[in-house]
Amino acid sequence: MSTSIRRWVETDTGHRVPNHRSKCRNLHGHRYRWEAELEGEVVTREGVSEEGMLIDFGDVSEILEEQIHDVVDHAFIVYEGDAEAMQALSVMGDDHKTLVVPFVPTAENLAKWAFSIVESHITTAYGNDLRLVAFHVRETPKSCASWRR
Repeated sequence: MSTSIRRWVETDTGHRVPNHRSKCRNLHGHRYRWEAELEGEVVTREGVSEEGMLIDFGDVSEILEEQIHDVVDHAFIVYEGDAEAMQALSVMGDDHKTLVVPFVPTAENLAKWAFSIVESHITTAYGNDLRLVAFHVRETPKSCASWRR
């Protein structure tokens, strides 16, 4: 048996899906929720700050803020193979916050990307088998994609 927790950050981020058959082929943005799901055993070492927890929620928040929020909030995520969007964004200059990625920035691909970024930062000093098991990206209130190990 194990315990799981989830913690998230939210961002305002733009993207486009260049080959989409409908409106998602246009430049647009979302209020994204980036949610890490962790699993493991509760810390049993007496007297430590994390006793009774998998990891302090504040520690997870710090990781998500630095590794996800600060990278994509108020940024435009663009697929490196999307020549039209790359050209349009180049007009904005170097001050524009643009994240170029090697994949089409769908919620599914962003969940996998975020998992790969955050996973190495989830550590413990208590031997409680702490691990990132999934990353969920909510693109709209009704749409969420997940990547699981």
